[in-house]
Amino acid sequence: MKLNRIRPNFRAAPQDRARPRRSLRPLTTALLIGGLALGAAALAQTAPALPAPAQVQPAELNRPVNLRPALSGERRYLTIPNFGRVAYYADPRGEGRPLVLTSSVNAAASAYEMKPIWDAYVGTRPVYALEWPGFGSSDRPDVTYTKELMTAALNALITELNADVDVVGLSLGSEFVARAALLDRRVRSVALISPSGLGNPRGGTQEATADDGGQQLYSRLNAFSTPLYAVIRTRPSIQYFLSRSFRGPVDGGLIDYSLDTTRQPGAKYAPIYFISGRLFTPDAYADLYSRLNTPALVLYDQDGFVSFERLQAFTQQSGVQAVRIPGTDGLPHFEKMPEVRAALDAFWAALR
Repeated sequence: MKLNRIRPNFRAAPQDRARPRRSLRPLTTALLIGGLALGAAALAQTAPALPAPAQVQPAELNRPVNLRPALSGERRYLTIPNFGRVAYYADPRGEGRPLVLTSSVNAAASAYEMKPIWDAYVGTRPVYALEWPGFGSSDRPDVTYTKELMTAALNALITELNADVDVVGLSLGSEFVARAALLDRRVRSVALISPSGLGNPRGGTQEATADDGGQQLYSRLNAFSTPLYAVIRTRPSIQYFLSRSFRGPVDGGLIDYSLDTTRQPGAKYAPIYFISGRLFTPDAYADLYSRLNTPALVLYDQDGFVSFERLQAFTQQSGVQAVRIPGTDGLPHFEKMPEVRAALDAFWAALR
């Protein structure tokens, strides 16, 4: 599920232009009101005071319990200093450069979001899929979640593999992928699916453009996080947000796994940092994408939550290309995997 819209200078069809843009501020306000309506009375009586920074809960207290695997392959773990365990899926069969998949970041993120790509390549080349800190089978302690923490998890996996890799990122995860590529030359290529951070840096759809980096919004959301997250993790809410990323019916398996992962201990902590915008880079194009020397592919069409005003400028950089997957809304690999695979295969073949 994505809460994070990209419309390049390429001409969109009239029906595309008629689609309303969604900003995070009305969205988070609506969620906040809904959460308050359902849980404010109970929260006033039962919610504990926010813990002081020195009283962080151990990761073991917020570790997923009996969460079924999101993907085939072996579920493994890395240990990130000052955080805990970060999960990843591994299937080292096949030949060629390892492929690393990374999901988006949202209220119910998990490696299941990359399942069509995993299933397409598993057994033909080594494939690995990272679960971001605070999501999926990774630990979910009550700590400060930052873009640097997310990037550190990806760089740790690359170090663990100790090999050159191709990385595929989705939505906000694309920003962490770009940041990791700037830090480690073993990232030989990046494929970014409907990436955030290619819109205008201010006045756009991302709350991270607020002058305080989303701190005020985070504080408001965190104060009522229990009833707020209780609303977000309901089936109607998950299905609604996922429907904004599908042109046709929402994948039922993705809905079911999103429900499972949001019911794990500590599931609310990382999403609050996401919803407040604190995991976004305020100007990801200037700070990340424009600095990339790594070959890059952008797969896109319409997306209800991010915008692509600077995609055309990005594609003018050496080694960067974009392929539109028509008739999709943010998760093209779920609805048009053959077209996605053709674009990926052509991109990687040109790098050999």
